[in-house]
Amino acid sequence: MRLTDEEKRILDGKQGAAARMALAVLVELGELFGAEELMTVSQVHIDATLYMVDAGLEFVEKMADLGGEAAVPTSLNPSSIDLQRWKAYRVPPEVISKHKRMEAAYLKMRAIPTWTCAPYQHGIIPRFGEQIAWGESNAIAFANSIIGARTNRYADLMDICASIIGKVPKFGLHLTENRKAKMLVRLKEIPTQMFENEAIYPLLGYLFGEMVGDQVAAITGIPQNIKIDSLKGFCAAAASSGAVGLFHMVGVTPEAQTLDMCLHGNKPENVCDITPELIKKAEDRLWTLKRDAVDLVVTGCPHYSSSEFIKLAKLTKGKKVHSAVVFWVFTNRSVYAWIEDNGILADLTGFNANVALELGIAHTLGKEYLLVGQGDTVKNLYPMIQKLRIHSYKKPKELKSIVKDFVGRL
Repeated sequence: MRLTDEEKRILDGKQGAAARMALAVLVELGELFGAEELMTVSQVHIDATLYMVDAGLEFVEKMADLGGEAAVPTSLNPSSIDLQRWKAYRVPPEVISKHKRMEAAYLKMRAIPTWTCAPYQHGIIPRFGEQIAWGESNAIAFANSIIGARTNRYADLMDICASIIGKVPKFGLHLTENRKAKMLVRLKEIPTQMFENEAIYPLLGYLFGEMVGDQVAAITGIPQNIKIDSLKGFCAAAASSGAVGLFHMVGVTPEAQTLDMCLHGNKPENVCDITPELIKKAEDRLWTLKRDAVDLVVTGCPHYSSSEFIKLAKLTKGKKVHSAVVFWVFTNRSVYAWIEDNGILADLTGFNANVALELGIAHTLGKEYLLVGQGDTVKNLYPMIQKLRIHSYKKPKELKSIVKDFVGRL
């Protein structure tokens, strides 16, 4: 790659070990994909925020300890737990410690603690044509397609390197010639009333992703009045069933005012159709529940927006979740604060939904556990916990007996 004098100095370690390591990774990435040079990005969204293995934690801690800091505004994807209320979800201290270490490392690097998989809903939202470096599959598809910003699908750890340097290799979806649609997907014979149910959009996205894989494709037949949250659902599904980083909805997204515009004047190399029959088959494949009874309902992936909470509050007004069912909604800290202030959170608490920050998934699912509480402490516990069997005690001797009996049954 052709490097500037400043970039050469960074590789020589003149700006510190963290910058040298980060740039070395980016240069190797660029050479792998045939990039001729690096380019500046205005912001970064880091996906490598979920503690899964020690290697990821060690990398971010190493960069932070070496003095690495965000060179451009950098937002963060969620943790895999609720970092603020982990005790309510029975997360063991030995588990939370590594998540907290990761959080501390990112804050030390001056990242913005957004902790959301939907950074396009608020915060440092990019503008049309802006060069950015985002991780998180649904966010990448949304930024490229709905906003018209430009980013490749940056993998974990490479996003950290991009944040420290503020640059990425110039290739892929950063370049205009790589953003043209090569494939066309047409909606055929779909009646207007099907679009009245917003659940159709994730299904369409799922089918679209399966069809196009990692190709840039155009889709026709989407109503122009599609809502922003439905676009979010389409993006998330397409990026999950396929490796979609950019798509064009003709008449909806900014680079597809017409079909000819997103094709850059060319003919599509492949044409596929989505019919009502295909949509029904996709729904049947995704509907894996074989009985009416459910134990757990989870929504908010990608994170719930404020408008989705307003809709949920209206749909559940005067209703309650069944005592045998746990209902979770995932969102970020900003939206949580909004619904707490305007009363929606209180309404949902009455409905008995558990609104969790980040991705507060309970680590005890499928495991043996014992819940104990002294006296009337159950009244002060998180609503979800109150549903579970809690052994109450008054004196230490009673607690010892409860624990001994529990251990004896394992």
